[in-house]
Amino acid sequence: MPAFVSDADAMALALEQARAAGARGDVPVGAVVVHDGQIIAQAGNERELRHDPTAHAEVLALQAAAEVLGTWRLTGATLVVTLEPCPMCAGALLAARVQRVVFGAANTENGSCGTLYNLCVDPRLNHEVEVVHGVEAAASTALLGEFFATRRL
Repeated sequence: MPAFVSDADAMALALEQARAAGARGDVPVGAVVVHDGQIIAQAGNERELRHDPTAHAEVLALQAAAEVLGTWRLTGATLVVTLEPCPMCAGALLAARVQRVVFGAANTENGSCGTLYNLCVDPRLNHEVEVVHGVEAAASTALLGEFFATRRL
């Protein structure tokens, strides 16, 4: 693993997690948490696997990162995810005090980091998360499109 993980490197790992989620029947979304330039956690969606509506890749990756760091405060962390977070996941980013979120595909159905809502940079809330969008957006969008195309046959 490189000494410092770039957003592109982290997104490549998030895409691997997304592919694994899709292979087991979950919507192919993957997420990784970077802290001090290193990957400390990664996860894919597990809603179908766990029968849990909250088992989004972002939430699972944040939980794993909190376990690694020994605190719920993920100050200085970056969450890299293949799909723009929903309201629940954006709320989790705020609650965890994540510094940055980097996402691939825009979420036109419930994106909460700029597409439909912008919870991460709402000055009325007690924390703001820097948002970077469009990293490997084409690959993320294609993966989701392929997954849903097979379900609509």
